[in-house]
Amino acid sequence: MHDIRLIRDDPQAFDAGLARRGLEPLSAAILTADASVRALQTEIQASLARRNEASKLIGQAMAQGDKDKAEALKAEVATLKTSLPEKENAEREQLAALHDILAALPNLPAADIPDGEDEDGNVEIARWGTPRSFDFAPQEHADFAPALGLDFETAAKMSGARFAFLRGQMARLERALGQFMIDRQTIDAGYTECATPLMVRDEAAFGTTQLPKFREDLFQTTDGRWLISTSEMSLTNAVREEILPEADLPIRMTALTPCFRSEAGSAGRDTRGYIRQHQFWKVELVSIVRPEDSDAELERKTRAAETILEALELPYRKMLLCAGDMGFAARKTYDLEVWLPGQNAYREISSCSNCGDFQARRMNTRFRRDGAKGNEFVHTLNGSGLAVGRTLVAVLENYQQADGSVIVPDALLPYMGGITRLTPIH
Repeated sequence: MHDIRLIRDDPQAFDAGLARRGLEPLSAAILTADASVRALQTEIQASLARRNEASKLIGQAMAQGDKDKAEALKAEVATLKTSLPEKENAEREQLAALHDILAALPNLPAADIPDGEDEDGNVEIARWGTPRSFDFAPQEHADFAPALGLDFETAAKMSGARFAFLRGQMARLERALGQFMIDRQTIDAGYTECATPLMVRDEAAFGTTQLPKFREDLFQTTDGRWLISTSEMSLTNAVREEILPEADLPIRMTALTPCFRSEAGSAGRDTRGYIRQHQFWKVELVSIVRPEDSDAELERKTRAAETILEALELPYRKMLLCAGDMGFAARKTYDLEVWLPGQNAYREISSCSNCGDFQARRMNTRFRRDGAKGNEFVHTLNGSGLAVGRTLVAVLENYQQADGSVIVPDALLPYMGGITRLTPIH
C-alpha cells in the first residue's frame, strides 16, 4: 500500500515510479479523490462542531426565555443530525474507493533497479559453478524420472494435470531436500523454524498482496479461507497489526510447507514435468527489519538461498530483476536461476525480494525505536530458500547418468537412509 502523504508531497516522483512499472500516471486522479475525501472530512468536523455548539446554545436560549431562538437552534441541530450520516456514508464510500485505487497499484521500484518491460531487461549479477559436461545427451527430467518414481499418470487419474505422485526413493529424495534446506536455514542462517497454518483469511492474503490482484491464482475453501500459495502469507502475517519493540528486530522466520497455486496465468507453460505444479513444497524465508536494514537484509537473504545451491553443487546465476519484471509487492528482487541441462537453460529456483514498507502498511505493522514517541512501519522481505520441487528437478537433471540412474549429492546422503543412487524401478 502506498503512503498518500508521499503522493501529495511529490506526485511527479510517484508517476515516474509507475511509469517504470509500465503504468500510466495516476497521481492526479488519486489526489483528486484524496482532496474530495479531505473536503468531506472537513465538512463533517465543522458540522459536528456546529451541532455541539448549537446544542449548548439551546439551553442558554431557553434560560433567557428566547423560545424563537431555541426553536431555530433545535431545527438546525435536527438538520445537522440528518445530514451528518449522509456525509459520513459518503466519506466511507470515497475512502473505500481511494483505498481500492491504492491497493491495486504495485510497489514502486528502488532507484538502483534497471529499467525494462519484462525478463529481457533483467541483469545478470553473477554466476556460480560450471555446467557439467555429459558424455551422452542429457534428458529432461520428465523423460527419465518416471522410471525412478516420479509418477504423473497416477496423480492425473485422481487429481488432474499439474500434480505428481512420488514413490519410494523419489519421495525420499524430495523429503531429504526439504529437511536439508530447513536445517541449513535454521542452523547456519539463523532463521527460526515455524509451523504455520496452510489456510488464511482475506485480511492475511490482502496483507501480503495476494488479494485482490491475484485472487485467480489462489485456491479457496468453501468457508472462504485461502490455501497458502507460499508460507510468506502466514509467516509475514505473524506480525500483523503489531507494534514491535526495536529490540525485537530483526525477526527472521522460515517454514517448510506445502504450497498451492491454481497457475491461472500460466496456461501452456511448463505443462510437462515437475516445474509448475498446483501443489508443491517450499522453504520460505521471511524477515521483518528496520527500514535502514532492509537493503543489507536482502543481500543476506539471497546469500542464504545461494548456499543451498552451492552445497548441492548446482550451477546457478544471480539476476537483478528490472522494474517491469518484479513481483507486485517488491521494490527490489534477485532471482536465482539454476542450470537445467535437460532444457539447456537456466530456470528460476528462488526469488528474494525487499518489499520496503509496502506490505507493512497493508498489515499495519510498526515498530517503536528505543526512546522515541512515535511508531514507524517496518520493512518486510521474503524469499525462497528454496523451492523443493524445482530443486528436485535440478538434482535429477544435473546428476543423471547414462543408464537412467541419478547420483545422490553428497550433501543429501545423511538424509537418505543409505540410498546413494536412484535407480529405475520399472
